[in-house]
Amino acid sequence: MNAVTIDDLRVSYGKVKAVRGISLEIPRGEVFGFIGPNGAGKSTTIKVLATLLTRYSGKAFINGIDVSKKPFHVREKIGYMPDFFGVYEDLTAREYLHFFAAAYRIPIGRRKAVVDDVLELTDLKEKIDASVEALSRGMKQRLALARVLIHDPDVLLLDEPASGLDPRARIEVRELLKELKGMGKTILISSHILHELSQLCTQIGIIEAGKMVAQGSLDEIYEQLKLLRVVHVQLGEVSNGVIDGIRAIHGVESVEQQVDRFAIRLEEAKTSIEQLHAALYELGAGIRMFQPEAMDMETVFMKLTEGKTA
Repeated sequence: MNAVTIDDLRVSYGKVKAVRGISLEIPRGEVFGFIGPNGAGKSTTIKVLATLLTRYSGKAFINGIDVSKKPFHVREKIGYMPDFFGVYEDLTAREYLHFFAAAYRIPIGRRKAVVDDVLELTDLKEKIDASVEALSRGMKQRLALARVLIHDPDVLLLDEPASGLDPRARIEVRELLKELKGMGKTILISSHILHELSQLCTQIGIIEAGKMVAQGSLDEIYEQLKLLRVVHVQLGEVSNGVIDGIRAIHGVESVEQQVDRFAIRLEEAKTSIEQLHAALYELGAGIRMFQPEAMDMETVFMKLTEGKTA
């Protein structure tokens, strides 16, 4: 059973069609990155899964439970963190988490242990008696994540969890999400920080104007777009015969000579990085450096989208 299933989801706000027929499946334990410009429909889709929007067509399921038919049952299975999180600033971190532990009907005898566990996980134990108002934005974000985890949900719905954070706080949130991934949580996360999503997500979905433009693993999307990988090489033996031999390798689009190296543009659907390395070795080129460029999510995003909104 998938942790999240959406089938032909459509949501309108009056005449504005915010979501136009999105479908996706997220297996248990996967991290799905939702990417798209502002107004693309990411938050609307997440709000449907969080049972906060009831006027929609199509189907949405959490752990096989119909979101529209059993919303209270669904809420026991999810942890939802909106893009603008709310914390009660007149409470301490301890009081804040105990309040939500009571709201989730965690027995009184277990609350202290549960609160201590989520504070340790989010690295906030030293701030347990600090006023929420006195916490930095990054700490408030981690406190909001601690609140999301208080009832040990199966599925986390995180809408821009690193929004507005400084670089150090973003890294801390990313490392926390990696830890949650290692714990087997299923995570649906939307973000504009594309590079960080590529390090975290097992699947991504790129949405624009309420429609899913592309979906799958990064490698699958790269193959779908036929994006070329640039491989930088330094060779001990450089001659016209060697360069002509590289150009003749199946999948090599071009070979550009630079100051101290060659830049080979490769279509990986035809020849893998490993096969290119072996072919260079067979040419007797004397490889001194072989460095494939990392394929970045920004390239995919710009290739697939035009900046449209719903």
